[in-house]
Amino acid sequence: MRPAHRLSGADFVRATACLMVIAHHVAQRISPEALGPWGGVSIFVQMFALGVGAFFVLSGYLLARPFWTAFDAGKPMPSLRTYALRRAARIVPAFWLALTVSFVLSVFLLGATLDGTLVVRFVAGFLLVADLHWLTWFPVELDLPLWSIGTEITAYALMPLCLWVVFKLPFARGWLARLAWVGMIALVIGAQYLAITYLVPDAHQRGWEYGTIGGAKFWWPNFNPIAFYAMFAIGILAAGVQVRLAAIKSAWFDLVALTGLGLAIASIALNVPQFDAYGLANIPYAFPWFPLGVAMILVGTQGAVVLPRFTDLRPIAYVARISYGLYVWHYLLMEIVRLAWQPHYVYWDMTDVTQWALISAGVVAVAFLIATVSYTLMEEPVMRWARGLEKHPSQSAPTLSPAAG
Repeated sequence: MRPAHRLSGADFVRATACLMVIAHHVAQRISPEALGPWGGVSIFVQMFALGVGAFFVLSGYLLARPFWTAFDAGKPMPSLRTYALRRAARIVPAFWLALTVSFVLSVFLLGATLDGTLVVRFVAGFLLVADLHWLTWFPVELDLPLWSIGTEITAYALMPLCLWVVFKLPFARGWLARLAWVGMIALVIGAQYLAITYLVPDAHQRGWEYGTIGGAKFWWPNFNPIAFYAMFAIGILAAGVQVRLAAIKSAWFDLVALTGLGLAIASIALNVPQFDAYGLANIPYAFPWFPLGVAMILVGTQGAVVLPRFTDLRPIAYVARISYGLYVWHYLLMEIVRLAWQPHYVYWDMTDVTQWALISAGVVAVAFLIATVSYTLMEEPVMRWARGLEKHPSQSAPTLSPAAG
């Protein structure tokens, strides 16, 4: 039996998003031509980068629910001290460890020059502000997925500020407050239009052929904190809807969740082979349709009758529990294999399918081991310690953690 404070569908979305991101990176390493008639499948799997977008929707959904609950009850906003403490305890220790290990290995294993740029990127990542400029977007060389952690943290900071506006609106009550939040999403999209108009980097060494910084410069400003906050904001809206409908259980919610799943899958399929899947306002990952599909899954599954029997299985809960560790460590392991053993284990370069499959399976297995140890020995103890620092610890508050990314 799941504890009452665990939300049906959340583990499913988290585990699926995590496995999508890992599959995306694994599929990048094999030449599609080497797979013959299955080459199209590897191209499709590379579209699973959209799993990062699912993480942002899920984070907004989980973290906003206590705010919407307080709003509907006519209470003040939840304690921002507790909110910040929980977010820091969940995200920062594992991130700092992976960041530091990657930085050290980039110097001693990759042979990166220890110059001012490398140090500035690392420091920006350590201070949780790497997402604010294209130069520091990738805070380290060997663990590129860490870029999303900074954008998550920016979203954490923006959420209470934006919800405070809704709390203060004199006319915003019930569904009107949710409608006001739709207006907030529109403002975020408007800010993204300004970003893609006025924050375009110069053309000098802009492109993945110029390395990690060139790739970041190429992504920017389509990839920026505003774009990912738009996804996060859809999760906040989903939380507002779900809290409003929390007392209802119906098979209609099963249909809502299945429709959302279909929308998410269609969003992936219709964007092949555009891996970044730029959508409205050049926001990545098939915005807004893929995030809306994920939001429907979350809202629908929580009120569903049948689906929770499948989405709340223990193996899914296990993957969800260790997903943050899987996310922050799997890519670094792939890069270690590339540097220490198989130099062809890079983008579309492996032609030996058997060797690629064995290497990838080994990397995933080791990632699961490290993630399990990380959660057991570091992440969970830190979260438990942080709970003891709260003025009024709440055992019923959601503790599901957003992984990044």
